[in-house]
Amino acid sequence: MAPHDLRRPFKRPAVSDQQKRRELSLLRQNQNRRDAQNQARCLASTVLSFPNQPESPFEPEPVTEDTEPELGPRDIDIRQSSKLRGPDARRWFAKQLMLPEWMIDVPDCLSNDWLIFGLCKKAVLITFSSDVRYVCARPAGKRCFVVSSNGITVSRLRNGSLLHRFPSALPNGSRAKDASRSAQSYCILDCIFHELDQTYYVVDMVCWAGISFYECTAEFRFYWLNNKLVETSACDGPSRYHRYRFSMVPMYNCDHEGMHTAYTGPVPYVRDGLLFYNKHAHYQTGNTPLALVWKDENCSQYVIDTDSKGQIPHQQQVVLELQDDGKLTTYDDPPVVFGFLNGEFIQKTELVAGNLLRFSVSEGGLVFADGKLEKADLQYIGKVNRARAFADSYSKIMFQHMARHSPLSIGHLLASVSSPSEQEK
Repeated sequence: MAPHDLRRPFKRPAVSDQQKRRELSLLRQNQNRRDAQNQARCLASTVLSFPNQPESPFEPEPVTEDTEPELGPRDIDIRQSSKLRGPDARRWFAKQLMLPEWMIDVPDCLSNDWLIFGLCKKAVLITFSSDVRYVCARPAGKRCFVVSSNGITVSRLRNGSLLHRFPSALPNGSRAKDASRSAQSYCILDCIFHELDQTYYVVDMVCWAGISFYECTAEFRFYWLNNKLVETSACDGPSRYHRYRFSMVPMYNCDHEGMHTAYTGPVPYVRDGLLFYNKHAHYQTGNTPLALVWKDENCSQYVIDTDSKGQIPHQQQVVLELQDDGKLTTYDDPPVVFGFLNGEFIQKTELVAGNLLRFSVSEGGLVFADGKLEKADLQYIGKVNRARAFADSYSKIMFQHMARHSPLSIGHLLASVSSPSEQEK
């Protein structure tokens, strides 16, 4: 169906407080400035120095009497983070990435303040202006950090496992004669590795040639990355000093035409939904409502979560984290409480605080009031695989619930953006 043939349904009313959290997140990023350059150096050094762990689950180290007190992810320095094991290592690495929330409400000003991407093989130059607004087709693959430094390039998964160690055309990413050897010339990219074409698709940038971009807006990060990546030969095919190809994610205007292209246009990879960015968003580690993922059955094979056999379970399943007081919470800041386990059950099943537990949503379902959880009827299934880093986020649980009962459709998204004829008025 052509873009101009799409009809605009009535705008879907908000079902959550996601818009309010977006506004608070924008306010918070302006109030909480941090030493971004130091954080980038810490991450680059840690990714390179972290022990080469296989992709199998981490085994926690035994606790000794002189164990140092537990630290939060932002309190851990390079030396300490390289010694982490088990759940601590998985959580530390997972919290270095900016993790998009699932779209459960269409953002206000979608066509003005949001970027949407569509992936292609070649990097594309864009023009930087104050009113750019874009949309992207998200590739299926392994989310990872790619760090180039000291003549080598390393990619690590969210749990810290080594994915690849290779030479690349990124700044200081190989030992080629004309490559920069400055210790300060490192690069950190947020990528998705697509197995079928052996390509790293770049979805964001943390640092380029030693310059930190944590505190830069998404609009500027993508502008800089598009221009700088095309200046290197990183988008070229494999060679002696460049083993894997990199591809930038081109951006489409978040209007009818752009969204239709990202949604249905041809791509050289397996599409896995659409990815949206608020153009004002800084690179915020952890979950953020300023980046959003949306899927339906037409643009993703994995709209509803499947079980270990690849089958869609009859009842929705959720993963929650057990707290010291028995609360079952999501991976959010602050976490959302979905229920409680009594002490007798915890003792009987030998559970401890920090365990990630899987539950099915029983007949009582999930009950929401004014966009917030009011009641959850949960049935305990068991512990999850130890390789998993964190519980489900509230937005993921709600998106999965909506996908089964009242999906947020492409029509709802199109109803919130301007058509070409409206833009000309």
